[in-house]
Amino acid sequence: MINSRRVKEIMFALGADLCGIASIDRFDNAPKGYHPLDVLPTCKSVISFGCRFPVGTLICKSHIPYTRVRNSITPKMDAIALDFCIEMEKNQIVCVPIPTNESQWDKNTGRYRSIVSQKHAAQAAGLGTIGRHSLLITPEFGSMVWLGTVLCEQEFESDEMKEPLCNSCNLCVDICPVNALANQEIKQQSCWDFAFGDDEEEKVWRIACHKCRDICPYNLGSQNSFLNQNK
Repeated sequence: MINSRRVKEIMFALGADLCGIASIDRFDNAPKGYHPLDVLPTCKSVISFGCRFPVGTLICKSHIPYTRVRNSITPKMDAIALDFCIEMEKNQIVCVPIPTNESQWDKNTGRYRSIVSQKHAAQAAGLGTIGRHSLLITPEFGSMVWLGTVLCEQEFESDEMKEPLCNSCNLCVDICPVNALANQEIKQQSCWDFAFGDDEEEKVWRIACHKCRDICPYNLGSQNSFLNQNK
């Protein structure tokens, strides 16, 4: 029998470091067209999982390690979600994977969105809470975690949601080079235009900014706190 405990056992065996479950009623505030039911009309549970992101990439002088890890972890998350769905279908439970790093244009709000928000699914499933910098903060890994989501037809017991972890200190707001966090909703295009793109001198595509992660007091989490001790 597949229950919530077994769901997590399967996800951890596939390589996830975190896993939580949210009932479908926790998504009432999802944007129009981006509700889990807009993807899977029979969805009853949303399963969120996370994998830790190497914190050493934050202290490198080169942008390449952070960029390459980010590019490599995306297919890892998609593979875990796919394998999980296949495993569940062996038990006659229908599941659908949500792409980890794929977005489409939402003409209603003028923003790019995942078909189901990874960070909002993670918050609903009790993995962590969304900080002022718009990133998910988890107790274990801070914001140094990548997220995946699976929609499921079967109803499972939901995990308790976390109390807010961010205290709105606004350090991330003040340090942003393009004032992308001046408003409560991040200026998505301003952030992307500055942080992502080609390095004309080195002729390579790279992620050139993660200052909001770097400065956040809750960036590392309990499992990554050793980084401060080694500085």
